[in-house]
Amino acid sequence: MIIETYPNSKQTRGDSSFCMVKTDKGDMLCVKGSDMTLFEGEVITEENETYMLCPLTVGNSKVIRDLFEFARPVSHKGHAITIGLGDRLGLASVGHLRLLRDMDVFPVLAQQSIRELNLTGRTYEDVLAAVVWAVFREGYTKGYGADGDHLKTHEEVKYALDCGYTMITLDCSEHIRNDIVSAAQADVEAEYAKIPANVTSELEERYLNKSFPICDDITIEFSKEDLMRTVLIYLPAIAHAFSVYEELIKGKGIDFEVSIDETLSTTTPQAHFFVANELIRQGVEVSSIAPRFVGEFQKGIDYRGCVDEFEKDFLIHAKIADKFGYKLSVHSGSDKFSVFPIVGRLTGGRFHLKTAGTNWLEAVRVIAMRSPDFYRELHNFALENLEEARKYYHITCDLSKIADLDNVADIDLPSFLDEENARQVIHITYGLILQNEDNDGIKRLRNEIYDLLDKHEDDYIDVLVKHIGKHITSLGI
Repeated sequence: MIIETYPNSKQTRGDSSFCMVKTDKGDMLCVKGSDMTLFEGEVITEENETYMLCPLTVGNSKVIRDLFEFARPVSHKGHAITIGLGDRLGLASVGHLRLLRDMDVFPVLAQQSIRELNLTGRTYEDVLAAVVWAVFREGYTKGYGADGDHLKTHEEVKYALDCGYTMITLDCSEHIRNDIVSAAQADVEAEYAKIPANVTSELEERYLNKSFPICDDITIEFSKEDLMRTVLIYLPAIAHAFSVYEELIKGKGIDFEVSIDETLSTTTPQAHFFVANELIRQGVEVSSIAPRFVGEFQKGIDYRGCVDEFEKDFLIHAKIADKFGYKLSVHSGSDKFSVFPIVGRLTGGRFHLKTAGTNWLEAVRVIAMRSPDFYRELHNFALENLEEARKYYHITCDLSKIADLDNVADIDLPSFLDEENARQVIHITYGLILQNEDNDGIKRLRNEIYDLLDKHEDDYIDVLVKHIGKHITSLGI
């Protein structure tokens, strides 16, 4: 039944031994010794040897986490470069670990948002279990993180923490007043007057007629209008972050990131400084803050905008982060190759980067390489369901620039995963593809994707190492 043993997975504990094995029923955990009683599985005796083959379930992964410290997610405190590697299929972590094993990069391997969980039909337990098995299989002992990404409510944060997640990215977008950005001055003054006078007087005392030196050539100052708009836009978000921190994060060794990037306008230097200063003044320990930078960080494609303008803007944000001692976090960081050198250089090699969809796209690349007919089916399904997917993700793609599949040879199909417009279409339709059911209620597309990637696992590892490796190189790591 055992076809192959994964050599890096061999571990011992007391009289027990453990390893991951490939079987004719898929990958399993093989356990010998008294610890067999801790797991669920099938006990097998052959040639006077008894062992247990354990399926890679959530329950069994929890036992592994209890027994082996290296299998548990940990805080990334003390690590300069941290990279989130969201894995929507639960199959990419082996490739990520093969790439990063000998690099001074801390991988946040379990990284999912509630939106992604809903679109993929997974849970935080599922996501973490997939990472645990990859870490154990590879014998990776340097530590990894688990990020409850873009969580919005106390309940969502508690769910992730209860599942063992070590990082929380709090999405404050529902507490940010986008309407104030373009509001008339009279309306701003009217809204500002609704805030209790004792609050506004304290804020004005703290920020008006003051200069806040960030570095030798950058100083933050607030005009009355700057302050009024900034307070109105961000004060509710700061209150929300403080509440979540006090109730659920404080004193627990959790990496706490505050996201203010899901807004309709860029984050001004004054806004970034205000949010950071108010949070830290109130005792909130933030590991990173994610502003919205100039230009567009759309999904799975390169940066859109003026690179020179981005560099000037990013420099100020990087210096603000340095001033307060947290990392600058770059969201939607997949494939932003034109600005990666700037990110690496201006942060001094101290940043957090989030990637996710690009790992899904590389999985689809393997499908295009190994099963052209199936890729054509997925491609057409994605185009047919694009408008539904747009409800969840913002993209600006030009469908007229996507080549007609009927005029493309099988050998050229992987090139669709290099073309921006096709990439965006495939990127945002992943949930509809994975959740689609045939008339008999079977998720055939999902099943075929997993079967094909299992059969061609080495190809998936290779393309991930190459593609994420390009990210690493571009960042100057």
